[in-house]
Amino acid sequence: MSVNPELQGRVFPPAPPYLVGREKVREFSRAVFATNPINHDPEAARAAGHSDVVAPPTFAVVVQELTLAQLLAEPDAGIDFSRVVHGNQQFTYSRPIVAGDLLTATLTVASVKTLGGHSMVTAESAITDADGAHVVTATSTLVVRGDE
Repeated sequence: MSVNPELQGRVFPPAPPYLVGREKVREFSRAVFATNPINHDPEAARAAGHSDVVAPPTFAVVVQELTLAQLLAEPDAGIDFSRVVHGNQQFTYSRPIVAGDLLTATLTVASVKTLGGHSMVTAESAITDADGAHVVTATSTLVVRGDE
């Protein structure tokens, strides 16, 4: 089964809100070797003008994952997860993510392309804060390998 080209342009319902926790930011920071004090120490973050610890830029994938799960579970998508390879990841920030943020993500399928026997699905997850202000857009390109 190939990826359904009619996915392009589809907007999924917002994922459940995600409350960014201080310890989650610290754990993620350690996992990606982010050593800046603003990623671990609330006082250092406040001294730098933030309300709490600041998540490393790639932390947005934690929130985006909620939207990608919607896409992968879509019955008519034609995406076999066992054939998926992550092709590309980009982030476009309006402001950093900080502990205490309540974030909501909404996924839009930006494009579906067929290259050879493979499909490339580009999904954009617009992530907003509790006030509805844009925080970051996380864009993933998934490569769905075709039949051998």
